[in-house]
Parts: sequence; C-alpha cells; structure tokens
Amino acid sequence: MVDEQPVRIIAAEAGEDSVWAVLRGVPDPEIPVLSVVDLGIVRYVRMPGPQVGITPTYSGCPATEVIRASIRSALAQSGYPNARIEEVLSPPWSAAWISAEGRRKLLEYGIAPPNPSSPDEPESCPHCGGRKIEMISQFGSTPCKALFRCLSCREPFDYFKCH
Repeated sequence: MVDEQPVRIIAAEAGEDSVWAVLRGVPDPEIPVLSVVDLGIVRYVRMPGPQVGITPTYSGCPATEVIRASIRSALAQSGYPNARIEEVLSPPWSAAWISAEGRRKLLEYGIAPPNPSSPDEPESCPHCGGRKIEMISQFGSTPCKALFRCLSCREPFDYFKCH
C-alpha cells in the first residue's frame, strides 16, 4: 500500500500558496496601490478551507468590512467559495508588518511609510526626500494617515501612522 500522507501535505501546501497568490491581488480599499498582503493585515492562511486570518490596522477601521468582502470575492472567483475570513485582534496590527515591497509602493504613491524610529513623524518627504517637514493635521485622507507638508518642496503629503 502506498502512503498518501506526503501527497496530502504537498497538496495542502500548493493550495496555501495559491491562496496567498490570490490575496496578493486584493487591494487595500483606502490605498489601492497596496495589497492586503503588502499592508501586513493577512495573518495566516490555513488549509483546508481555506481559513484566512486578518487584523485591521486599527480597532474600528471602517475599511475592515470592505476588505473582508474583497477577500471573500477574490477567493470565491479563484475556486474557494467556502473560504472563512477570521478577524484576529491580538496582537494588534503593527506598522512593522508592512512588507518592504509595501513600503516601496507607499513611497512611489506619494505616501510616507511609517517611521519606527520616530512614530509621530515621517523620516522624509516622499516627493523630494527633504527632511524639513511640518504637520498640517493629525488626520489625513483616512484616519490611519496624518497630513504633512515638506518645507523644501512645499508639497503636502500623507504619512501612514504607526499604531
């Protein structure tokens, strides 16, 4: 008799990789240049199912339901109509979970990525790289961003806050 266990493990891993690939194509509704994977809100994929764990960037994030629906729709269209999306609140989301690719995409989009060494202000202007900046408002175009202005190029920009 042939042992089927390795075949099941390989199939589960292939399924998990497939689900991750689908999730990399699901954009964040507030920053569409980022996927939910780039943003670091996808905590896990478990097979069979799949089960997908997500953590909102902050408690009460208004985009959470849109993200959940987008993930469910993308998975259903990719052959996973029975996917379960679970909200994982502990530990809370951290800006450190944004991928290197996500940080690069934020900069290219004109949003200063989180600055772990000084969470209340960006490291530099995403437009010109200038370091002389001032806060205009603690809240930018969405609650998870603050509005700053560069004193070198005079351009306003959003800063993705560290939570």
